Amino acid sequence: QVQLVESGGGLVQAGGSLRLSCAASGGTFSRLTIGWFRQAPGKEREFVSGVSWSAGFTYYTGSVKGRFTISRDNAKNTVYLQMNSLKAEDMAVYYCAARRAASVLSNRQLYDYWGQGTQVTVSS
Repeated sequence: QVQLVESGGGLVQAGGSLRLSCAASGGTFSRLTIGWFRQAPGKEREFVSGVSWSAGFTYYTGSVKGRFTISRDNAKNTVYLQMNSLKAEDMAVYYCAARRAASVLSNRQLYDYWGQGTQVTVSS
């Protein structure tokens, strides 16, 4: 059973930065594709970014391209999401999710494991 724990959320001013971490345990991390999703109040959970298990492929939703960077450190069983130039519309609970497959997909139903989430609040 894979367990995921997010950290790094908090309160930041618009234009600021945060780095989220997703630490995994209980599985072969190098064989997990990791995705970041977010959910704002009253909205559906949406895909933000993902990285394949080899880190050879990364994907971003259009609204965060050029501002967010995903990376992974397989030696530390951790995936990071560096978020720069944060906007009010980025405010949400951010979740990391894992799937036992090589490809990054934006469909949340295709992910097998989820963390509890970390709150990102952006003040304007």
